[in-house]
Amino acid sequence: QVQLAESGGGLVQAGGSLRLSCAASENIISFVGMAWYRQAPGKKRELVAAITGGGSTNYADSVKGRFTISRDNAKNTVNLQMNNLKPEDTAVYYCNAAPTAIAYPWGQGTQVTVSS
Repeated sequence: QVQLAESGGGLVQAGGSLRLSCAASENIISFVGMAWYRQAPGKKRELVAAITGGGSTNYADSVKGRFTISRDNAKNTVNLQMNNLKPEDTAVYYCNAAPTAIAYPWGQGTQVTVSS
């Protein structure tokens, strides 16, 4: 069974940057559309960014121009570069298959906290 492990979260001031990484236990990153999601306290999990197997990307309106999703096939990772972070970006971030695919078991996620 595929396992996903997110890392790279932390505490950062507004305007700062973080780079999240998601490693998969099996060689799926090259072939499967992947996405980053986030869940803030008291809110539903939401899609942040997605990348198709062909490399096309799409983003939630709230992060367009600030976040970049990418994939490293050699390392079997999918990454999320987050710039100009805002307090409303505070959430637990998860990676998983893109919404059009069947989800893998959810990992622990990585906490991102942005202070004002």
